Amino acid sequence: MAYTDIDKPDLYFNTVLYTGNGSTQSITGVGFQPDETWIKCRNINRSHRLFDSVRGAGKRLVPDGNQAENTSTTLLNSFDSDGFTLGTAGAVNAASDIYVSWNWLASNTTGSNINGSITSTVSVNTTSGFSIVSYTGTGSTATVGHGLGVTPAMIIVKDRTNAGANWVCWNKNFSNLTNDYIILNNTDAKGTFSNYWGTSAPTSSVFGLGSGGLDNNRSSADIIAYCFADKKGFSKFGTYIGNGSSDGTFVYTGFKPAMVIMKKIDAAGNNWRIFDNKRSTSGFNVTDLALRPNTNNVEFSSNIDFVSNGVKIRNIDAETNTSGATYIYMAFAESPFTTSTGIPTTAR
Repeated sequence: MAYTDIDKPDLYFNTVLYTGNGSTQSITGVGFQPDETWIKCRNINRSHRLFDSVRGAGKRLVPDGNQAENTSTTLLNSFDSDGFTLGTAGAVNAASDIYVSWNWLASNTTGSNINGSITSTVSVNTTSGFSIVSYTGTGSTATVGHGLGVTPAMIIVKDRTNAGANWVCWNKNFSNLTNDYIILNNTDAKGTFSNYWGTSAPTSSVFGLGSGGLDNNRSSADIIAYCFADKKGFSKFGTYIGNGSSDGTFVYTGFKPAMVIMKKIDAAGNNWRIFDNKRSTSGFNVTDLALRPNTNNVEFSSNIDFVSNGVKIRNIDAETNTSGATYIYMAFAESPFTTSTGIPTTAR
């Protein structure tokens, strides 16, 4: 029997909570030097902030908006060996406000990738199936090397240069792997545009880009992509069908989740949702606080269960569980269902 190769998922992904102090402070307890850190204020309506080591610590993007990249000395000032150092901006560090940070490890280094027709700069962790990919758009059909060594399951792309550019996402479960996309920063249903992702589906070495001035390949634009692969016991990217009941759909992941992001894809007007295992106050399997990555709103009550091998949906609202609706999800592990030695884990 094949078991997971990742017995300690928190060496590659970890959620850390903290309280702002209005002054420079170092946040520790991540357990590694992060290459991507996503921060959200939980109690005040403030936009999300996302940082990565490939672009540089001081350069922020806003997941709930379409702003261009901005450089600041008051947001995230450095990635450190066990976390990160913050400046004084309220978006990340207002006095007495509470925050959540989601952190991923790539390689803490970068390298040039020439596998695609566009040369990219990549920081990659092939063990956990995560890479940060920086490239310059051409406006013409092209390919970009992602460095994973396996085919991605989810790709999130942002044009850093141009204001008004959306966060566009590709998912392995889309019905058309070259034409379909969904936008992270709004409530739209899955969209379709001819050859949005080039002329062929992503491979173990590259993903494709279309022409026509799209948000993933605008000519001369600096663009960042976050690429994720399915990794047994650590990450899973899939779909589920809602049943409209409080005894909702069970989503098998093969691990106890630490974080889940989900979105209804077949109807417009529905927000994304983020759940994690650190903000819940109810104990056991209940995960009762959600955030929306496409809005700046505070966290709110929205119950689902994180169990030893997946997610049990407990809501009956449209954003998580409309009967017959299709949802995509991305999930990262707290602990695998079985370790590399075959020892089972248990739910909280």
